[in-house]
Amino acid sequence: MYSKDIILVKQMLQTIERIFEYSANFDNTDDFAADYKSFDATLMNFVALGETVGKLSDEFRDKHSSIEWSKIYAFRNIIAHDYFGIDDEEVFGIIKKHIPKLQTDLQNLIN
Repeated sequence: MYSKDIILVKQMLQTIERIFEYSANFDNTDDFAADYKSFDATLMNFVALGETVGKLSDEFRDKHSSIEWSKIYAFRNIIAHDYFGIDDEEVFGIIKKHIPKLQTDLQNLIN
């Protein structure tokens, strides 16, 4: 693994920690979306996560193709280009269902 990719994966893990931190106090989508500061901060970190994916080397992404890099980047694009069309439930569901697995997968890459 290239040292640049290791640094980027560590940055992604820090971003995931922030996503968890900003969304931790919410048990449901409505409360999460109503707290616009937490919701906006979380969305910004999803954008940062996607931006970081875009900086990974092609070789690294190809080598670790079990991670759905293109979906992570695509979600970044949706947030950046259709901010007011974001589905609150989809965001909350991604945090609860997909981000924990991504965190584990990324952690395994640097261990």
